[in-house]
This record gives sequence, C-alpha cells and structure tokens, in this order.
Amino acid sequence: MLYRIAGQFKTSYQKDQALFPVQQDAWLLGIILLFAWIILPLSASEFAFQTLLIPVLIYALAATGLNILTGYAGQLSLGTGAFMGVGAYACYKMVTIFPDLNLFVAVLLSGTFSAMIGVAFGLPSLRIKGFYLAIATLAAQFFLIWLFEKWAWLYNYNASGAIQVPNLDVFGIAVAGPLATSMAQYYFILIIVTLITVLVINITRGNQGRIWKATRDMDIAAELIGINLLKSKLMAFAVSSYIVGVAGALFVFLWRGAAEPNLFDIELSFRVLFIAIIGGLGSILGNWLGAILIVALPVILNTVPGFVGLEIKSATVEHINVMIIGALIIFFLIVEPHGLAQLWRLIREKLLIWPFPH
Repeated sequence: MLYRIAGQFKTSYQKDQALFPVQQDAWLLGIILLFAWIILPLSASEFAFQTLLIPVLIYALAATGLNILTGYAGQLSLGTGAFMGVGAYACYKMVTIFPDLNLFVAVLLSGTFSAMIGVAFGLPSLRIKGFYLAIATLAAQFFLIWLFEKWAWLYNYNASGAIQVPNLDVFGIAVAGPLATSMAQYYFILIIVTLITVLVINITRGNQGRIWKATRDMDIAAELIGINLLKSKLMAFAVSSYIVGVAGALFVFLWRGAAEPNLFDIELSFRVLFIAIIGGLGSILGNWLGAILIVALPVILNTVPGFVGLEIKSATVEHINVMIIGALIIFFLIVEPHGLAQLWRLIREKLLIWPFPH
C-alpha cells in the first residue's frame, strides 16, 4: 500500500510526462535528500566519510559521465580513468597558477579541458564503432597516462612526479588539503554532484537525450530522419568527458589529497565501467546503486570477518572482492542486463499494483 496511486489523476500531457508521475517517488527522493544533506553528515564518523560517503559521490558522478556516453549514446569507452586524470591535472595547474581562484570555479573549469580531450579522441566515432571504438579510447587511456608521466610541467617539475593538493578554502572554510575536514569536503562534493545530476536529468529527458537514444538504438535510421551523427556523438563525448573530468578533480582534491599518474590507470576505468554495468546502463539511478554496491562491498568484506571472529589477510579479502564483483557482472549480464536500476523498476511496479499479482 506504500505505492497506492488511487486518486492521483493525470489530466494533462505535462502531468503525464512529469519527472515524478507518482507522488510517492517525490517523497522517497525527499527522504533520500534529507539523509544525504542532514542526517548522514551529522552522524557519520571520519571512517564513514572517507570509505563510504565521499567515494560513493565521486564514483557515482564518474559513472554518470560514462553512462552518458555508453548508456545513452551507445559509444563504448575504456578511457574513463585517463579523462579523470585530465580533470585532476587541469585543476592542479589552475590552482597553482592562480592561487586566488575559487576552488568551485577551478573544479568546474577542469571539466572543460577533459571535454576538449574527449572530443579529440571521439572524432573517430563517426567511422568506427563498437569494439574498434573501445580500442581507440583504450589508446587514449595509455597515451594520456604516458603524458602524465613524461610532461613534467603538469606536476610542476616535482621530483616525485606526483601532484600534492595544497590547503584551499572556500569562503573561509578549508575544503582541500591537510587542514580540511571530511564534513566540509563532503558538502563541497555533494553540492557539485547535485548540480550536475540535476543538469544530466534535464538533458537526458530533453531533445538531446532523445537524439542520443536514437543514435544508440540505430544510427543509420537516426541519420535518415535528419540527426547529425557526428554532432550527436561528439556532444556525447564532450558532456561525458566534462562530467568525468570534474569527477577526477574531486577524486584528487577532495578525497585522495595527492596523485601519481598510475592512479588513473586502466583499473580505475574498469571500476567506473563496472559501476555503470552493475547499476544499469542508460539509467541515472543505476549510477548511484552501482556506486553504493561497489564502494560498500570492500568495506563489508573487511569488517565481517573480524566481527564473526575470523582472521583473513587483507590480500585475501581483496581477491574475494574482485571475485564477487566479477560474479556480479556475469550475473547481471545474464539474468538482468539492465542492472540494479531495472530490479528497482520491477519492485516499484509490483508495489504499484500490490496486493494484486498482476
């Protein structure tokens, strides 16, 4: 009875196409926002901030960027980690060249550099697709990592080859560097992630989202009805790379605190891809569900053995984590290709007609 819709009438086309056609969906979102903005940050420990809350936000944002490209536009990419690195290094150079630049502005501008690089590597998408496009983005992954290592100007000629986040504040509150508190970093990330998520929801529900879906489902038919495929694909690469670049800047400045080029290697690209697949391609909600599962799973695996009195080495726990994630990917690809988001849709449909079986 939680999803009882008796009396909720749709008397216009606008109401039928509303973001929340069922009132309970809006109430559920309100409860989630209440937890995200007030309850969780006020009750969470330092451990919860650094191992759960902050990484979930960052990985969900990165998966959202990848989902724009792969889930909505149908263009495969294996270079997400490198594009995150572009955003991180761009943000680092901006805050070192312009020390008085507001970090909000620096993080948001860092995505534009990643977008430009993404468009450059997305140019072959008009001629190649599928596996071959994935190989092209994989080449971008290796090339950019090599660039991060060899171009000393990117890390200010530091002998270690790493970038170190300085102490930065916004309106007098330290949000980055050793002096920043986890709560300040969490709220900083939450504001940016909320703004970008709202923007992505509006884009995917609008005309551009329909163009991407047409390109994904059948590009030849889309071109026949007047869709410019090159513009559509490059727009997907630009928007996707921008969001991924912002996520990369947040990844280093608001969570890791420092970074070397190997931090953005192929493993990071696969982790974001796994989040998108398990959560559900072509779904905004799936990015969050997948990020929660992938981020929370290692934490659970590390705490459960000690809770029940078992002694398991950390290396063994890491192997178990990789095995479980691999099994989950195989499970969802076979049983439910649309991921956790589709499971939620099925549960919601059952709730809408409960207690009737169909």
